[in-house]
Amino acid sequence: MNISRRFAQLASAFCMIGVLSLTACMAENKPAEMEAAPETEMAMEETMPAVATKLNVNTASKDEFLTIPGVGDRMVREFDEYRPYTSIKQFRQEIGKYVDEAQVAEYEKYIFVPVDPNSSDDETVMQLPGVDESVIEELNLAKPFISKDAFLETVSTYIT
Repeated sequence: MNISRRFAQLASAFCMIGVLSLTACMAENKPAEMEAAPETEMAMEETMPAVATKLNVNTASKDEFLTIPGVGDRMVREFDEYRPYTSIKQFRQEIGKYVDEAQVAEYEKYIFVPVDPNSSDDETVMQLPGVDESVIEELNLAKPFISKDAFLETVSTYIT
């Protein structure tokens, strides 16, 4: 395999880790902080989303949830009530009791359900950037994974 291609695949896998934690329920959320000159700070607040990285729905704090557009105290309580989420389908089902499907989809732009390489359902794994149905088929054939690193290495061979 071409070394530069392999490096690009591994870099993609490590970027994936930055977006989605693979530790079920144990990761801390710390949205990325952006530095700005004081005169541009106000303009950035108006144009930049409040959340720079997706939040682990199982570990995010109330203050972190409140950075998501459309989330108020009531929705924070609902997010918290159903923890721990084990799948994105469960998140959609539970939160869909309170808001419509379009709003749930908006929330998904800011949150993720942690992926367990051997037990997460297909939809939950497809939260990972670049993972689609064809990649899911290959990942399912490769199960069980002996470690998260083995999972990431396998994923990296299918994404570009």
